Amino acid sequence: MASADARARQEKVRKFEEFVDRRLKPDLANAVAQRDKVFEQQKTFLDLKRNIENLERNGVTSMRSMVNLGSEVYMQAEVPDTRHIFVDVGLGFHVEFTWQEALQFISVREARLASQIDEYTHLIASIKAQIKLVCEGIRELMQLPAERELVPRNTW
Repeated sequence: MASADARARQEKVRKFEEFVDRRLKPDLANAVAQRDKVFEQQKTFLDLKRNIENLERNGVTSMRSMVNLGSEVYMQAEVPDTRHIFVDVGLGFHVEFTWQEALQFISVREARLASQIDEYTHLIASIKAQIKLVCEGIRELMQLPAERELVPRNTW
């Protein structure tokens, strides 16, 4: 009888561990990767905003630049009129904006990206909580003692 209970308990533990390894951990890794992509987009828009503000502040109306053609091959480019810029708005579309229009678009986009980051952060916290809950269930099934929380020591 005790052997059957032990086997049933081990089977439950195995199923919980499998759930964590095959479902929750990949979901967590995916959510972190998606949040990192949104962070990259946020950084790109912040850089664009900073560049537009520098162009406005310095009154730049034309400029020369090095453009990456791909595979780290660069070419010199001349921009005769910098008052209008093209901004990637997603799905491969680029829209021509004035500096002020671009700054307005960027502020709206930054707000949306910030809310996406918050959503992914909450999702990540939820998945971590689920993993912790399942691990606690495994600990109880295995009848292991609860982990003690470490109390910070005064080191000085």
